[in-house]
Amino acid sequence: MELWYTEKQTPDHGITSKITRTLHHEQTDYQTLDVIETKQFGRMLVLDGMVMTTDRDEFAYHELLAHVGMVTHPNPRRVLVVGGGDGGVIREVLKHPSVEKAVLCEIDRRVIEVSQEFFPEIAGALTDSRVEIRVEDGIQHIKAHPDTYDVILVDSTEPIGPAEGLFQKPFYQGIEQALRLEGVMVAQTESPWFNRDLIRQVYRDIASVFPVTRLYTGSVPTYPSGLWSFTLGSKGRDPLEVKADQVPELKTRYYHPHLHTSLFQLPSFVEELTR
Repeated sequence: MELWYTEKQTPDHGITSKITRTLHHEQTDYQTLDVIETKQFGRMLVLDGMVMTTDRDEFAYHELLAHVGMVTHPNPRRVLVVGGGDGGVIREVLKHPSVEKAVLCEIDRRVIEVSQEFFPEIAGALTDSRVEIRVEDGIQHIKAHPDTYDVILVDSTEPIGPAEGLFQKPFYQGIEQALRLEGVMVAQTESPWFNRDLIRQVYRDIASVFPVTRLYTGSVPTYPSGLWSFTLGSKGRDPLEVKADQVPELKTRYYHPHLHTSLFQLPSFVEELTR
C-alpha cells in the first residue's frame, strides 16, 4: 500500500508527496507538529498540515530570506530572527563574519527541539556561541527591544494562528523602532499566485513605515506554486544599489553575488502588487 501526504494549499489546490513513514507527531501548546519522511524531498517538517521545511529544498528558502537583507546592511552585527525555530535562517546569518550576536525568537519550544533532533544539518548552528534562543512571542520581544538590532528577519508560518500578528502594520512599526541606524528587515510574504491580496497589503504597510521597500522572489518547490515572495524594508540603503563585489564570500547553494539584484526583477503580474 502506498502512503501519500497532501497539503491543501487552497480549497481547490494542493501538493502531494509519497511518504515512507511518520517519524514524529505531537500536539504542542500552539500547533500540530509532524515530521515525515518522503521519497522526493527527504524529511519534511509539517506544522498544522503545512510544509515548513524539507531536507532537499530548505537551502533555497533560508538563503533567500537571510542573505538579501544581510548584504543590504553595511555592517550587520546584531540580528534577530522571528520564528524560524528550525534554525535554518540562523545558520545562514552566521555565515556573515560581521555578526556578533544572532537572537532566535521562537514562540514554540518544541519546534526548536524537534528540529534539533530530526534536522541536525538545519538546526546545528543553534548551539553556536553567538546564538541566543528566546522562547517567547516575537511581537512582544520587538516591543521590549527598541534600537537594538541591525537586521530583523521574519521567518513566520502562514498568516493564521500564532503568526497572524506578524503580517500586520503595528508589527512592522515595532520592527522599525527595534532597528538601529541603517537597519533592514525582511519578511517572507507568501505566494504571488495564491496570496496576492496579502502581498499587496503587506507591501503597502511596510512602505508606509520604511523609506525603502522592495519585493523580491525566488523558487522554493515545496511551497505553494513554487514561486515565493519576500518583502524588504530599509531605513536607508537600497538593496538594488548593492554591487556584487560588496557581497562577502559565502558558502551557499542558491544565493550568490550576481544573483542579488536579479531577484528584484519581477514578472509583471508580481510587480503590479507594489503599485
